[in-house]
Amino acid sequence: MLCPRHGAGTDPTRLVGRTLSRVVASWHISDGERSEAPLDVWLIDSLGDSIRITTGSDQCLIVESAAPHEPYDMGEWGRVEVGEDLGDHPFLRHVGESVASVAEFAVPEQGRTHLEIGFQGGHRVRADCYEGDLRLTR
Repeated sequence: MLCPRHGAGTDPTRLVGRTLSRVVASWHISDGERSEAPLDVWLIDSLGDSIRITTGSDQCLIVESAAPHEPYDMGEWGRVEVGEDLGDHPFLRHVGESVASVAEFAVPEQGRTHLEIGFQGGHRVRADCYEGDLRLTR
């Protein structure tokens, strides 16, 4: 799915048939409060490949091959923490399961709008950009 600003990214359908072995997420921390949703999520499969899901400044959903980055400090604007167990989100429930399906949705002027990843038993996780933030739902 081609985003006018960020390009095509990586093909997330390569996850189909692979086991989700780890999930890493980044969270914004400001004044001791953690953001409601992660900023980024990295799905690391049974082959060690890592796919990062995040949002772009143009409200698109970015899906790219990338390893998790290090935590960083933003001074008065807080910090970004990165880890496997910093907060709850729907992908965590599927660690150890095989990916059964991946569906991408896009519009030409925006690029990828959302992504649905299906797991065993018909369970799905949807990733989309809502008001500029990454939103993960079941």
